[in-house]
Amino acid sequence: MISLGDRIMKRVSAHGRGKWVCTPRDFLDLGSREAVDQALSRLVKAGRLRRVGHGLYDRPRTSKLLKRLAPVDLDAAIAAIARRDGLRVMPDGLVAANRLGLTNAVPAKATYLTDGHTRKLRIGGRSVRLRHAGPGVMRWAGKPSAPVVQALRWLGPDIAADTQVGMTLRRLLPNVVKTDLRNNSQDLPGWALPLARLITTDRNHAV
Repeated sequence: MISLGDRIMKRVSAHGRGKWVCTPRDFLDLGSREAVDQALSRLVKAGRLRRVGHGLYDRPRTSKLLKRLAPVDLDAAIAAIARRDGLRVMPDGLVAANRLGLTNAVPAKATYLTDGHTRKLRIGGRSVRLRHAGPGVMRWAGKPSAPVVQALRWLGPDIAADTQVGMTLRRLLPNVVKTDLRNNSQDLPGWALPLARLITTDRNHAV
């Protein structure tokens, strides 16, 4: 008979090393909460899983460059919390702008927006903040163009109006993001519409 721990590991391993963070709730179809908690604790002690935060676990990969376990994937950890708590979550504007190459600024503390309450977390030794955002912002959660919209909000009307920003995004963004931005342009602030048009318009489309 396959043990609960082995069944848990089979599910974790299916996602690949370092690519998925899980919580006990992800395994409640396999056993009771008490049994799952005990199995996860044994897997951590055996070195098969790593505890990266309160009720958060991953199967870490080894960094070939650093010759040690790689840091936890923060996005995967936040996704696990969102799954567990029934929240919508997305990176804040500075993180989004940095990932898109629109700023070299790096946040001292990782911040994510959520429709839940504001709170601070400790994940993988890092301080992480979940900050409550209103419906007008969180309506973008889960959409392909969400990082673009968040980055534009962080840049603000004056900087975002720079045509160089629009041309950079037009060149770099995949078509699926451009299409999503175009299809949801009615939810953009008025000052962002000309920039969205620049980003998404080609000879066949217009915002």
